[in-house]
Amino acid sequence: MVSRVIPVDPFDLVIFGGTGDLARRKILPGLFRRFCTGQMPSEARVIGAARSEMSSDAYQQMVAEAIREFGGGPECEDGTLDAFLERIGYVAIDARGTGGWEDLQKLMADSGRIEAYYFSVAPSLFGDLAERLQSYGMADDNARIVVEKPFGRDLETARELNNTLAKYFDEHQIYRIDHYLGKETVQNLMAVRFGNMLFEPLWNSQFVDHIQITVAETVGVGGRGEYYDKSGAMRDMVQNHLMQLLCLIAMEPPARFDPDAVRDEKLKVIRALEPVEPHHIVRGQYEAEPGDAENQPDYRTAVGNPRSSTESFLAMKCHIANWRWAGTPFYLRTGKRMSRRSSEISIVFKDTPHSIFGDEAGRHRNVLSIRLQPDEGITLGVTIKEPGPGGMRLIDVPLDMTFADALSHDEVETVDAYERLIMDVIRGNQTLFMRGDEVEAAWAWTDPIIEGWQARGEVPKPYDSHSDGPDAAEQMMKRDHRAWRKV
Repeated sequence: MVSRVIPVDPFDLVIFGGTGDLARRKILPGLFRRFCTGQMPSEARVIGAARSEMSSDAYQQMVAEAIREFGGGPECEDGTLDAFLERIGYVAIDARGTGGWEDLQKLMADSGRIEAYYFSVAPSLFGDLAERLQSYGMADDNARIVVEKPFGRDLETARELNNTLAKYFDEHQIYRIDHYLGKETVQNLMAVRFGNMLFEPLWNSQFVDHIQITVAETVGVGGRGEYYDKSGAMRDMVQNHLMQLLCLIAMEPPARFDPDAVRDEKLKVIRALEPVEPHHIVRGQYEAEPGDAENQPDYRTAVGNPRSSTESFLAMKCHIANWRWAGTPFYLRTGKRMSRRSSEISIVFKDTPHSIFGDEAGRHRNVLSIRLQPDEGITLGVTIKEPGPGGMRLIDVPLDMTFADALSHDEVETVDAYERLIMDVIRGNQTLFMRGDEVEAAWAWTDPIIEGWQARGEVPKPYDSHSDGPDAAEQMMKRDHRAWRKV
């Protein structure tokens, strides 16, 4: 089976921060791949905008180098890249001044196309860009803006950011992007839940023992040390990525697959989250790699702060106060410099109420595992008899529901989350983007947790590099007679 490619309407996309790392690694290569498939129409234009003085020819050369480095494929050499570059322009622009804005205004004037403005810049510039887009007449009804996280660092700053954007754009024009929601398996999660009678009747506290959500990285903070030390795992990962995954797992079926209907149900989940008890939180900082401390230093050395109390690892136990999930814990875990790179959601079902096979057969549970990376797919662990004579011995085997085998493998691999989300922006589909009240509700739950450990003066616990985190995280699970699934 080959994925269908549905072209979008002609559009103009302006990338503020068009020379930055995100544009070079993700946005521009993603747009080129959509162009290669025929989804991006030939009339579309992509305009880079940044502080650097640069001609359009020079920018096109930079774009070509980025595409070749980060995923252009054979199309780069068969003339397709040249055709794509013809649609690329550039404007040197001053985000806080007047330079370049009249030039951009002339480019965008009377195009009659969908206009999208990607804010691939620091959040401190969002308000300046939005204000100038309006004052130069580019914030019309056809305009859409895409903003990257972080959406504030607490409830107060998130509200301030939302209010600033709301001065110039309506909520239906604002696309707050979280690339986790663009992953194929995340969307398959909704299809599995709401498109199959098999799972939804079991999707509640009567049949589910607990749920684990893990996002593990093998890398350290790298060159993001200064930023990361001001954020930590809670702000950088839990408040947005893991929160979104939790919402999709826990939400009620929406009345229809409609952007606001889906986001209404996600918002209900966030508002139903109970406060987290201090003993249900474990924070950690990674240690240096033994024998290679120079290249893989400990967290405090990496961020240049020998007294840092910021966490690079966080595990926590959460509860949702509603009828569906009362009594079923959600365990969240994320960390850097862990044993493997892995993002996985595991729905662990309860034991059978009575085993007819005796103690020697062992106790077994069904686990629905949804892997987001690196090998996207879904498996269901089922219990069967171990082959051979000698009695009834039970073993667990995976029932593979990975979609990669049924679909074109190449297509599954090449469709990056950013490509899908940018095309959704052009279509005007906000289903996979966060709404303003959703962001604020997430911070309203997160802020007291952060304030709590700061007030208690807690210091993160050290853990070995390339391990599964601090021992305290394992102990938290053992107190509940459970165990983390292997990363």
